[in-house]
Amino acid sequence: MITKKALPRRAFLRGVGTAAIGLPFLEAMAPAMTPAAKAPVRMAFFYVPNGMMMDSWNPTYEGKLTEMPRTLKPLDPFKEDILHIGNLTHNTGRALLDGAGDHGRCSGSYLTGIQVKKSLTEIKNGVSFDQVVANKIGKETRFPSLELGMEDARQAGDCDSGYACAYTNNLAWRSESQPLPPVLDPRALFERMFGSGQPMTPEEKARQAKYRRSILDFVSDDTRKLQSTLGPTDKRKLEEYLSSIREVERQIERAEKDNAQIDPKMDKPYGVPADFAEHFKLMSNMMAIAFQADQTRIITFLMTREGSSRPYRELGIPDGHHPLTHHRNQADLMEKVRLINTYHVQQFASFVEKMKTTQEGDGSLLDNCMLIYGAGLSDPNAHLHEDLPTILVGKGGNYFKTGRRVMARRETPMCNLFLTMMDRMGAPVDDFGDANGRLAGMDLPGLDLA
Repeated sequence: MITKKALPRRAFLRGVGTAAIGLPFLEAMAPAMTPAAKAPVRMAFFYVPNGMMMDSWNPTYEGKLTEMPRTLKPLDPFKEDILHIGNLTHNTGRALLDGAGDHGRCSGSYLTGIQVKKSLTEIKNGVSFDQVVANKIGKETRFPSLELGMEDARQAGDCDSGYACAYTNNLAWRSESQPLPPVLDPRALFERMFGSGQPMTPEEKARQAKYRRSILDFVSDDTRKLQSTLGPTDKRKLEEYLSSIREVERQIERAEKDNAQIDPKMDKPYGVPADFAEHFKLMSNMMAIAFQADQTRIITFLMTREGSSRPYRELGIPDGHHPLTHHRNQADLMEKVRLINTYHVQQFASFVEKMKTTQEGDGSLLDNCMLIYGAGLSDPNAHLHEDLPTILVGKGGNYFKTGRRVMARRETPMCNLFLTMMDRMGAPVDDFGDANGRLAGMDLPGLDLA
């Protein structure tokens, strides 16, 4: 008779001090002589700013995804895992009275589905979709949700008022007046995930940096004890998982050294790489670790803030992104925007590949995720809020029938998709934002969204 006790799903490798590392989904977590435990479903939102060149985003056909359009070409190897959805709209991003501006409204309402408002003294929005879910299932993980980003308007110097900063800098809202600011610094995120999570003084940070060792060194004894109890498959999974954590550490170390070499006098966020792709890789690698270890099941990620005027010199584009999107149909400016759009997708595709190649249960980590990639505007030159660029990547635990281009009825609220995702996350609600129903048909073959 097999009496081996199952490893707890939320087990940690613990070490000296506050060091602790969550574990990935292992076969040893399923009770002996019982069917394997079912992996949880996760969701993440990757928000890109300033709209999209829709002629390079939308396929010219419906049905089975065959050849991906130009902007989405980096995702071609994963088209069987993609649901490309057309005609989703945020009517709440439009305004009769212009309070926060188009860019503030489109990002402020993206996950809330509520008309953002301002008065002379306060900011008003609503509880965002991710936080509705976090309030229902967040107690099951170490972090109810993670809010991440890569750029702050105040640091960029192109945010001229408090209310505009609040809307363009944040996707997640805990209440109508309380946004949840994203973590921008990879080092800060690493410390939050693997340290005590308590804020440190500058002196404590300096002392920690001086004597820092790998987090893996602190938990080495616990690691050896666990490895001695695991089967070959679990040992391999654990080794791959710990290797990915060490690689993040190396990336952070390189980023800190590179920043010092570039300009040691600059007041930069601690551990933030100067290179956009390297910054994204660091943040997204930790996102994958957080999902793999079930530290959280909900992440929002501002790839750059809405209205960003960031230049992309690595693409030979010294112009600011936002000014370029007001291209007035000039071919050279439109081409630069397409290059930026594609560059963003390239970074996202690297994350999708990591998720796809990470085994979980009988499938991949990606199979158990719902990754939304998109923007709060479609045509940036016209500031349109309909037919928003939206793809869902991952099957949500074999719930969605992916590999398709589907069209919703015109002016279908984006919040209809959110209601469907809430159901899948185990946090159903009757209504949300401006939803007028659920987005039916995505999970069933042979049905459309009309």
